[in-house]
Amino acid sequence: MMRNIPFRALRTDERGATVVEFALVFPVFAFLTMSALDIGYGLYMRSVVAGTVEAVARKAVVGGMTSAQVDTLIKTQIKRVVPASVRNNANTIQITKTSYYNFSNVGQPEKITGDTAPLGVYNVGDCYQDANRNNLYDTAGGTNGLGGADDVLYYQVVVTYPRVFPMAALAGWSANQTATVKTLVRNQPYGAQDTPPTRCN
Repeated sequence: MMRNIPFRALRTDERGATVVEFALVFPVFAFLTMSALDIGYGLYMRSVVAGTVEAVARKAVVGGMTSAQVDTLIKTQIKRVVPASVRNNANTIQITKTSYYNFSNVGQPEKITGDTAPLGVYNVGDCYQDANRNNLYDTAGGTNGLGGADDVLYYQVVVTYPRVFPMAALAGWSANQTATVKTLVRNQPYGAQDTPPTRCN
């Protein structure tokens, strides 16, 4: 049998209000906390990758290391901090090393040394500096690998790993995070630098 409770009494009754407030606030608080920790972990990961790449690149500039040894050293250091679930996945750590004759060549087409009309574009009759020595004019000059003495090396390391917290789907984020680090170093002049040959079409 229900008791007759005056409406005035219900209006001033605050029992259970805390539970309702908690139920409203907690999901937002939890999401913001996990998001902050997720972003923090991403910054930490990028810092570790950047430090590793810089240290290994400095070690490689004096010569005496093969391209495979550089890759192994980078991967060994980074695997210590990536989640165990992706540690042995071949796609987790992607390393690109490209050597250039000098800094002005980085990311640029091979230099045209003898230009015929139309000027400014490579065409029949032009001569060019074959920076990667493949007998072809390339719009992205550069050679894969560590290069030689006095060459400029461009490193790019991309690490893909799962997010720490499962809130990504709620925010419409990818389930994985990516840390990308790029750096340029110049090999020590431990020998004579090879001058790229000039070829004419």
